[in-house]
Amino acid sequence: MKTMIKLEELAEFLVGIFIFSHLDFAWWYFPLLILTPDMGMIGYLINPRIGAWTYNFFHHKAIGITFFVVGFYWGNQSVQLIGTILFAHAAMDRFAGYGLKYEDSFNNTHLGKVGKK
Repeated sequence: MKTMIKLEELAEFLVGIFIFSHLDFAWWYFPLLILTPDMGMIGYLINPRIGAWTYNFFHHKAIGITFFVVGFYWGNQSVQLIGTILFAHAAMDRFAGYGLKYEDSFNNTHLGKVGKK
């Protein structure tokens, strides 16, 4: 099952690249922006509860999909880009084994424990 989930996440990441390729931005925007959702980790400087909330906000695929759909509806490719990056980044993280965070610890995710054992 773990392999199937990783393949699904890889496919979603590739969908993000495909969508990006249909936006009117230079190719280098994708690698430049793909790690920006990790700014959600800044909340951990306050405490684990706020950190989990901010991290999960920037890594929830529904947020990325919502931004993309709103941008599509408005005809705004910048908003579509935000949604595409959020979605692709979340898929990339899940493929790497990093899930949404629980409030007790950065290492406790919906996919299990990450980091040093």
